[in-house]
Amino acid sequence: MVINLSESHSLLSNWIAELRNTEIQTDRLRFRRNLERIGEIMAYEISKEMSWEEKEITTPLGTSTCKMLKEQPVLATILRAGLPLHVGMLNYFDKADNAFISAYRKHNRDGSFDIKLEYISCPPLENRVLILCDPMLATGSSLVKTIHILKDEGVPKEIHVVSAIACTVGIEYVRREQPHVKIWCGAIDEELTAKGYIVPGLGDAGDLAYGEKLQA
Repeated sequence: MVINLSESHSLLSNWIAELRNTEIQTDRLRFRRNLERIGEIMAYEISKEMSWEEKEITTPLGTSTCKMLKEQPVLATILRAGLPLHVGMLNYFDKADNAFISAYRKHNRDGSFDIKLEYISCPPLENRVLILCDPMLATGSSLVKTIHILKDEGVPKEIHVVSAIACTVGIEYVRREQPHVKIWCGAIDEELTAKGYIVPGLGDAGDLAYGEKLQA
């Protein structure tokens, strides 16, 4: 299942527009904060589908029956671009366990690239709700490879993928390789360049958030 939150206008649509805007992109703090706010909205929407239970809460004047999350999810992010989105989700799922994965494109001279995964820090995942953040779902290759690696730490009962902008090519690839994954995105673009970048997209989310990188 794919949920495109831009189908109904909300503040999230405004933040997506600002992420894309080349004039606003020069403000890195604003760029990171917009990704963070999108993460907060995504966390709120996903929480509606999670399991809840009733608990008796003692107040200064009596007791109240409240609905509480039955369990906390595991929030996973792909370094480094996924960090602002992850922080936004952690602002809402503030008791969640966390996982961090280093996955990046290693470019070849012929213009192709391989996905390199060099670091993982992860709690047990068996029968848990996993939410994986990556701001740009382009080809889907890094996401699928990350999910395969994470499953070595246990098989989650639910997997949610959160992206600010997704491409139809990447969505189709993820759904083909991981059909039980639920994809949440702020917008969907149709075009992918030969180098695997989303059009119109927004550019390189990691560079816009943290500065340009050197890569051999």
